[in-house]
Amino acid sequence: MPISIIFLYMKIWKKKEVSREVVKEIHDRYQCDALTAAILARRGITNGNDILYYLEDDERYLHSPFCFSSMEDAVDRVIEAAEEGEKVLVFGDRDADGITSTAILYEALKDMQIDVRWRIPTGDDPYGLTIQAVDEFASDFGTLIITVDCGIANNAEIAHAATLGIDVIVLDHHNPQEELPSPAIIINPKVPSCNYPFDGLSGCGVAYKFISALRFSKNELYKQQICLLNVRPLNDSYVVEAIKTVNCCEYDRITETIIPNLISITQTRLLPFLQGQQIFVWDEPLQRKLLSKAFGNGVEFNMLDIRPEISKIMPSLANISLLRLAPMSKIAKFSEKETSELDAFFNIFVTFVLKKIALYSPRDKLDLQLVSLSTLADLMPLKNENRILVRIGLNAMNSGKIRHGLSELFARQNMIGKQFGTTDLTWNITPVLNAGGRLGQPETGVELFLENDPLKRSELADKMIQFNKERKQLGLDVWPLVEKSAYDSFAEYNQNFAVAVDEHIHRGVTGILATKLIQYFKVPSIVIAFIDEENAVGSIRSTRGYDVTSLLEQCAEFLTNHGGHAYAAGFSLEKKNIQSFLESVKRIASTIEFSQNADEEIIEIDAELPHSYMTPDLLNLVDRFEPYGESNPCLCFISRNLKIISADILGKIEAKHLKLTLSAGSYKWPALYWNAAEKLKTEFDIGDSIDAVFTVGRNYFNGSETAQLIITDIQKSDI
Repeated sequence: MPISIIFLYMKIWKKKEVSREVVKEIHDRYQCDALTAAILARRGITNGNDILYYLEDDERYLHSPFCFSSMEDAVDRVIEAAEEGEKVLVFGDRDADGITSTAILYEALKDMQIDVRWRIPTGDDPYGLTIQAVDEFASDFGTLIITVDCGIANNAEIAHAATLGIDVIVLDHHNPQEELPSPAIIINPKVPSCNYPFDGLSGCGVAYKFISALRFSKNELYKQQICLLNVRPLNDSYVVEAIKTVNCCEYDRITETIIPNLISITQTRLLPFLQGQQIFVWDEPLQRKLLSKAFGNGVEFNMLDIRPEISKIMPSLANISLLRLAPMSKIAKFSEKETSELDAFFNIFVTFVLKKIALYSPRDKLDLQLVSLSTLADLMPLKNENRILVRIGLNAMNSGKIRHGLSELFARQNMIGKQFGTTDLTWNITPVLNAGGRLGQPETGVELFLENDPLKRSELADKMIQFNKERKQLGLDVWPLVEKSAYDSFAEYNQNFAVAVDEHIHRGVTGILATKLIQYFKVPSIVIAFIDEENAVGSIRSTRGYDVTSLLEQCAEFLTNHGGHAYAAGFSLEKKNIQSFLESVKRIASTIEFSQNADEEIIEIDAELPHSYMTPDLLNLVDRFEPYGESNPCLCFISRNLKIISADILGKIEAKHLKLTLSAGSYKWPALYWNAAEKLKTEFDIGDSIDAVFTVGRNYFNGSETAQLIITDIQKSDI
């Protein structure tokens, strides 16, 4: 079958031109090296608010969980459940994101001494909360359900829960439908009214935010309104500024410019703004003096000097004025607007509170290991705070303090004692976490993360490894049928969709097969499997900039359920509706215009490296740009006139790959070139000088680590 003609394509090397002035500005302002600055500029990362997440690792730069408009309501409902001894159900999903979400939230609620249990779809259960799950929980006298990584589309089930006296908190990150579930407390960054500044969190990331809010609620500042006040002289006037905060979030601000002896304080907006507020200032004697100059001696403010308290935790700030602190602020360095003294005060206050209550503890590093995995597994964009969430989790794993359950999987995947990156996690751990769900036994993953007995964890880890082997075999067995089905119908979908429907497909591998079809056909793909005599499920995966959720919305009349993300989604439908659904897909496919040609692969190059830069120190740069994945591909370099010193053909079953040694000035680089054995002696040979496009990684052999190149493409040098 001549499918190969579909995916023959040209590799185009593309290195975007960038302004030297922009590179210099990034280099000077953010004190990073010139190569880092050039890569940031070439990737379009020039805004300080974006650069922050590439250069900083601290939890302080994470968004407050209370940015979610409904977070206080959700926290209060859980506190009430704890105080009243209510039964709580954590209901998750069967994939890696749902498994990790369920595990960390269950542990957090157990720590609060809550009577909590967990449940996720098993066997042929549909995605999301079900009427059956609600009824069974009600029969056990349960009163609160918290959904994680699901729930935003469960309108009927949540309405049914309400009739049984069960409240529901929805912790989800999937795209909401037009009508939100009610009555429910919804925490979802994709809901427009949520007010959260970043919509790319994974389901486990949303659960972690909720857990952070629960931990914050244990301190005395929870829900306390605090006003930060600062007065500063300006020419012949005084500027009075104030910020209202609650839970370390700014929710209101005022600025008044006062000319002495011109107006009284009652004629300003200050009194109603400050009425009933707990007012904190920095350097009370100075603030009282400036207020007296602005309003006269008859005006008294009830205020607390917070500087001595802050200085106990941050002694270096004890004798520094806000005027001097403003330009010293790290956060201010990345701000696109000028940072005022009041902004500096607010930043210092938040940092002080987080340190004082020790909000981020070693427990967070355990939770963030699972948040990291979920973010990678669910293909969440690795930008904004996701970069810090994943990096903290990744660093915790590489430090050797791997959480239980995960350490057993690492041992079986031969990852203990090695420094690994996000690509290693994506290849070695994510498929194992997903495998149980694909085979109808996702509860094994939750049990692995929650089990305290090392022997039982070992047994569970073995089961998950076996699930993954079975999952791989299921995909291999059915692939010829899927490939033929897609090829035979390719023209029917205007060569804009690859579609496979077959009774032999296992429901657990539809997503994997759809992804594989994309690799072959370079277009969005759909794979549908039959559950029983009446029902079917499908997975849809996308490429070339096409949003598949819009397609599912257009076909919603034929579906019983659907949901997901722009590039990966799932759906269920009755078998009798499959043909109507596919006819609708054909109509839509005939109108699609993709953003990129299928016969071209554009290789975006981040930097051209002279031989003097070709040293193992490149690993430091590569590590700095971790995590890699969605919206942040691995750094891709080009270097010219590399001489091929040696070449060996590799392959256990058939000779397919090349192991090269390349000379780059004073350093000899080992290099791997996958699926390129036939290129040796045809396109290049030992002794040739080549231009190579590559990424940089690590190789482990006999306990030692060496840097190596992973070749993407090679051309003979023009010398």
